[in-house]
Amino acid sequence: MKKRVLGVLLCLSIAVSLTTGCAAKTESKLAESEKKTEKEEKTDVNADPVDKKKVYVSPDWVQSVIEGNQEESTDYVILECAWGEEADNPAYTEGHIKGAYHMNTDYIESEEYWNIRTPEEIEKLMADYGITKDTTVICYGADGINSADDRVAFTLLWAGVENVKCLDGGFEAWTKAGYGTEKGSNKPKATDKGFGTTVPAHPEYVISIDNVKGKLESDSNFKLVSIRSKAEFSGETSGYGYIDKAGEPKGAIWGHDTDDGSYNKADGTTVGMDVLEGYLKESGASLDNELAFYCGTGWRATIPFLICYENGYTNAELYDGGWYQWQMDDSLPVQVGDPVSGKCEYTTVGNLSKDKAAK
Repeated sequence: MKKRVLGVLLCLSIAVSLTTGCAAKTESKLAESEKKTEKEEKTDVNADPVDKKKVYVSPDWVQSVIEGNQEESTDYVILECAWGEEADNPAYTEGHIKGAYHMNTDYIESEEYWNIRTPEEIEKLMADYGITKDTTVICYGADGINSADDRVAFTLLWAGVENVKCLDGGFEAWTKAGYGTEKGSNKPKATDKGFGTTVPAHPEYVISIDNVKGKLESDSNFKLVSIRSKAEFSGETSGYGYIDKAGEPKGAIWGHDTDDGSYNKADGTTVGMDVLEGYLKESGASLDNELAFYCGTGWRATIPFLICYENGYTNAELYDGGWYQWQMDDSLPVQVGDPVSGKCEYTTVGNLSKDKAAK
């Protein structure tokens, strides 16, 4: 009996010892994890300053702004840009850059042509988000090829915000750089200061469909550059489920597509002016031309515009209506096929087939 009791006591002693040891190891691992998280969040980054017109910026620079180490740190707003409301956007609800507000692209675009909303609407939106012309606005999307942030950035520049940035490589670049995120909802604080200038401060950044038509007919220096897929450009598909007709405005040239990675380097960051210049050269254009970029509804085309903008070129603009608005007028001239290849049909919108919506 005594041996049995001693055996039981011995087993209990070993069990307690093992439990204590496991608990100590678990606490140690938790402590290490907490220290690691704390270390990642307290980065104390001092990135080099960037020019006001520099659009595409690194995660290090954005983090340095957040930490108060840049001139822009005194007045800045970070926007996570995507289509749809915040509750329907997992890219925001599952984790976003600290302090970021969600920006639904519906807030900047009207439904008729998906063009930029009226100056009055945009000015009110700026006030609702606490943005004036002097606020630094940092935009980002879910990844490096998400043009939602570029679309918002373009609209801000058109409105008159003087310092607009895009996180180069998007949220993926941010997480790869090891910077912290947060969950929960941040609500912008409205301002009653006034925007500080007339909206739009830069109406010249957008060219209307009427001006595009006129320039295509009479201005040989004008180049309408399609930032769409090769299949869209050649008329195989409209590229959109809600657009039945495919083709391009007569006289358009191809400038490659942003969605296929043509405007991204291997690391996901945005290409430079040399790449854009090469694309233009392929279609017989150059940086000396007046360049009007367009796509289906104005998103993809903002990327080459922003590349031109940050490199000091003032001869670039956005045809905001894109193919969507063009194909609504049956009388407008179109091309189906690639003019460079010599296999191209010229007709009018009204003669196009209505079976080219994206499946």
